[in-house]
Amino acid sequence: MPTRRAKIPTTKYPVERFRLDNGLRVVLTPDRSAPVIGVAVVYDVGIRSEPEGRTGFAHLFEHLMFQGSENLEKLAHFRHVQGAGGTFNGSTHLDYTDYFETLPSNALERALFLEADRMRGPRLTEENLRNQVDVVKEEIRVNVLNRPYGGFPWLTLPPVMFDTFPNAHDGYGSFTDLESATVADAADFFRRYYASGNAVLAVSGDIDVVEATALIERHFGDVPARPAPERPDFTEPDLTVERRHAYTDQLAPLPAVAGAWRVPDPIDDFAGYLPYVVLAEVLTDGDASRLVERLVQRDRTVTGIGGYLGFMGDPFDVRDPTALLLQAHLPPGGDVDKVLRTFDEELDRLATDGLTEGELARTQARMATHLLRDTDAVLGRALRMAVLEQQRGEPGLLNELPRLVGEVTEDQVRAAAATLRPERRAAVEVIPGGAR
Repeated sequence: MPTRRAKIPTTKYPVERFRLDNGLRVVLTPDRSAPVIGVAVVYDVGIRSEPEGRTGFAHLFEHLMFQGSENLEKLAHFRHVQGAGGTFNGSTHLDYTDYFETLPSNALERALFLEADRMRGPRLTEENLRNQVDVVKEEIRVNVLNRPYGGFPWLTLPPVMFDTFPNAHDGYGSFTDLESATVADAADFFRRYYASGNAVLAVSGDIDVVEATALIERHFGDVPARPAPERPDFTEPDLTVERRHAYTDQLAPLPAVAGAWRVPDPIDDFAGYLPYVVLAEVLTDGDASRLVERLVQRDRTVTGIGGYLGFMGDPFDVRDPTALLLQAHLPPGGDVDKVLRTFDEELDRLATDGLTEGELARTQARMATHLLRDTDAVLGRALRMAVLEQQRGEPGLLNELPRLVGEVTEDQVRAAAATLRPERRAAVEVIPGGAR
């Protein structure tokens, strides 16, 4: 009997694309249903791009971009956004850094001015640099050093799986590297990566396309043209022998384990990549999923489990090399080897026996719901379209993702599961040191 297919709804968000003379790519997606706009600027620079000896620099520079700009003093950006009733933030990823605002639609020009002004140049002073180094160090203390399972597995697994500095290093950075950063380093980083030709501007929501285009040309058109830098080759060979690493976390009360397998290139082999995105959800999404049912409910060998694509958790905003990850927390005295063996058993069972009736359709429906929800808000839409433009030149793919997920077949999921062999796996184990 053929597996029942999910009925996947689609979106029809309009997409307008153009490029300014200085190389800035622009994506507009109007939606007049509410007087709100989302504005996002994505720069094609992330953790993988930072130089050796400057770990954490991409994230540090994200902080520096909020410390004043060509025409605005420190904290002015905050006041202008919040004074208009808006919110803002930025984030650093493996392959890009983004800056974004949600604002009432009558504040569009304000947002464009603010982003264009710091695209011309942030205020890179010794005072700002030292202050933000201290802020980032405190963030590392709070999120990694003084937190149970801090950095697990997004910081602890890459150095097990990868050999090259871009893919393996600590993206949060070492205190030594951060403290040795100079204003000249920051200026060179800005000159190289924060070029208009290396950026995408996306605006979503209550806009008139003609008016928005004129405002964008007014504010960004005179940003000095600098071309995008040549992107390094970050490729690495796949594993042929399992790699394992264990470390003691003095704050962790219970053991934990994460395993990862390389997957096809998410950009150049998107059709080959999608079945792995679906597979991760089949394995771990919801109480009826394979590994939750087996490991949590039946065997009780783990207290919780998750699976996802990409070390930072979003399958549609990452380039190659990336991986499918499974991570689990275990009860006291839990057996990590047994958990990894169970991963292998369930992958083999899925590859051999296939999916149960309705299992794939249920998973795809849940995935489509998440995709639709994530882009329902104007900012989520702007961010997703900006990254799709940055990495693929296809912002309209946002409308197609739910359908494409729904078209993945059972045979493709089974074939993907069959490739996740123990000899291709990297795994990291957390030994609890905080149980005393």
